[in-house]
Amino acid sequence: MHIRTCGKDNSAHLPVYVVHPSPASARGMEPIIRLFGETRRVIAPDTLGNGDSAAPSPDEPDITYFADSVVRLLDKLGLEKVDFYGSHTGGRTGCEMAVRHPDRVRRVVIDGLVEYEPELKAQILENYAPAVTPDDHGGHLSWALNFVRDQAFFFPYFMRDADHALGNPGRTPEHLHAHTVDVLKGLTTYHKAYLAAFRYPAKERMPQIKVPALIMAGESDPPHLIKGTEEMSVLSDLADMIVVGRDPSEKVAAANAFFDKS
Repeated sequence: MHIRTCGKDNSAHLPVYVVHPSPASARGMEPIIRLFGETRRVIAPDTLGNGDSAAPSPDEPDITYFADSVVRLLDKLGLEKVDFYGSHTGGRTGCEMAVRHPDRVRRVVIDGLVEYEPELKAQILENYAPAVTPDDHGGHLSWALNFVRDQAFFFPYFMRDADHALGNPGRTPEHLHAHTVDVLKGLTTYHKAYLAAFRYPAKERMPQIKVPALIMAGESDPPHLIKGTEEMSVLSDLADMIVVGRDPSEKVAAANAFFDKS
């Protein structure tokens, strides 16, 4: 696994394990990693099958597999327990850690957690993350660029109409390039974590979490995401919900305040 690290071990704070959203890598989390690193050690891997990490072993891994991979990495690093911050796909991994491995996580922050209605979920599973392989015409290159670009403007990105427009400003050419390169690095395996996340039964698992959790949404998130996050937070007495601004400093400040609770 490829890991980004920041900060140092100290007696005041547990290390924080940061897991990025699909489909790219932990590179997109670097502002958050640096901010966490001001007060604590940070471990931020590229999810298996994404970025510079190896592919997952199963052909169709589920979120349980990705949660177990966190434990395997913690064992290799000699870390008994961490706080956890996961975004979207990473948030589902955090939810499963709070159910399956409460002895390895003290508190969990889940940035973005919804479960879609059956009809939309079926469309997403069929269309959102297709298996892609290189071809000699370079079609996979243009696919990756358009895949990344359209995600900034629509959700789901393959429904390109006014009803599904996000109203985001889009991505800078530099960010678009870097994000596309990340997707290309995991071209043939990027979809595995994505599909695991979309299949994850969050509504079933949230009531089973065994450690305190903070479910986070952003002020600029689509209304369905904010509503869905609120619905998730009420499923467990151990979960709270907060809406924060777009700036990474607001997310980290809220997460640190939650982690630092006695």
